Amino acid sequence: MPLYTRTGDDGTTGLYGGGRIEKDSVRMHAVGDVDELNAGIGLVASEKLQPLQALLFELGADLATPPPSTAVRRLSDDDIARLETWIDQVDGENDPLRTFVLPGGSDISARLHLARAICRRAERSVTALHRDGGCSTETLVVLNRISDFLFAMARSENKMAGVDDIPWIPESDKTS
Repeated sequence: MPLYTRTGDDGTTGLYGGGRIEKDSVRMHAVGDVDELNAGIGLVASEKLQPLQALLFELGADLATPPPSTAVRRLSDDDIARLETWIDQVDGENDPLRTFVLPGGSDISARLHLARAICRRAERSVTALHRDGGCSTETLVVLNRISDFLFAMARSENKMAGVDDIPWIPESDKTS
């Protein structure tokens, strides 16, 4: 069986719960941005992030299945609580944050910062979908927590690599 189906050659794609939609719709932008986030996390190449990647697959399925369909598991407060636990565990090992930090540091930290930036774009796309009633509030909260988790992970990776976070120093402070 070939990988290609030819069903999307007209600029539409199939939704998980059935039906077809334009590939450039608000919903598909949100799905695509979450998929890109998952690929960005894959660049980190860490087995410890695979549960997060699995959650992102569920988030993508949730977004690709318009309400009120029950064809997929919807994200819930339990997912949010699990992410908050992960954030607290990772950030609890970090030094207190005293200033904004620039993305970068170790190679892994830089990849995590890139994934965090992609996550923020996905959050913007999902916000547009949510505004139109196309997804749950939980999807927004989950993405917000994922970006926090990725930030905490980036700082943790720098610390483990013995690399300092790069503090942001505004130009106005440099001339004083």
